[in-house]
Amino acid sequence: QVQLVESGGGLVQAGGSLRLSCTASRRTSSRSAMGWFRQAPGKGREFVACISWSGSNLADSVKGRFTISRDNAKNTVYLQMNSLKPEDTAVYYCAAGTSGFATAQETIHPRDYDYWGQGTQVTVSS
Repeated sequence: QVQLVESGGGLVQAGGSLRLSCTASRRTSSRSAMGWFRQAPGKGREFVACISWSGSNLADSVKGRFTISRDNAKNTVYLQMNSLKPEDTAVYYCAAGTSGFATAQETIHPRDYDYWGQGTQVTVSS
């Protein structure tokens, strides 16, 4: 069992930046995917970014503004969010998969992940 703990959320003005962190309770395979999803009120859980052995993948809505990175020594994945917009407001969830074969392009659905964090709120004011 892996527990994921997110941090770094908060309130920021449009155009600002935040960095989310997600730390796993134990070492996960550097080959397996770790991802970020978000869920706004009244909407489904939406893919934001993921990183695996094959590289990283970002949703079109955040390309050029968000980056995902991973520190395997710290069991931590980061989501750097720049040029934030009000439509980025959501609860952001970290997720970890267990497949060592799936590419970052393949792991864009919630069903591709086995472990989830509790979520961290990001609010962007206009």
